Amino acid sequence: MLDKKKPRFLRSDWYKASRLGKNRKNKQLWRKPKGRHAKKREKKKSRGKQPSIGYSMTRNERGRIHGLMPVLIFNPQGLIQVKKDQIAIVSSKVGIKKKIEIAKKAIELKIKIKNLNPQEFLDKIAKAREEKKGVKGKEAKKEVAETKESPKQLTKHPHQESHEHLTKEKSGEEKNE
Repeated sequence: MLDKKKPRFLRSDWYKASRLGKNRKNKQLWRKPKGRHAKKREKKKSRGKQPSIGYSMTRNERGRIHGLMPVLIFNPQGLIQVKKDQIAIVSSKVGIKKKIEIAKKAIELKIKIKNLNPQEFLDKIAKAREEKKGVKGKEAKKEVAETKESPKQLTKHPHQESHEHLTKEKSGEEKNE
């Protein structure tokens, strides 16, 4: 069945309402027509194809991805068990730290991963880390430069200015007398 393209099996009137699949790919599902006068159930030509046993793949092709059996991976140790006739799929529950370890191990063992390109993923992570370090470095340099320009302003208490004029006046009065 790999050489023939399987038709899209869609429920009847899927194009009429949003809840049935109009402009919503994930809602475009197959539902068997059960109506008494349903044209699709009667297999009228223009009403679209219905799934039947003739569309099924051969038993040894069933459930495979590009001819390889999928294996779900949760950690780097799971990659060791992947054989040549299998393809790895990284679980959606795996976080970034473990994904990085899995990607490194996959490159080392030369294992294909269906939902992750290891080299591309590692490059993307490295680039993001460099950008983050660069931004932090620039902010730190700006803060250091600001403190060097005006160290007195940082040490001065906010209420100190209000008391200075009183001390100046008193010292001035004493001089005048």
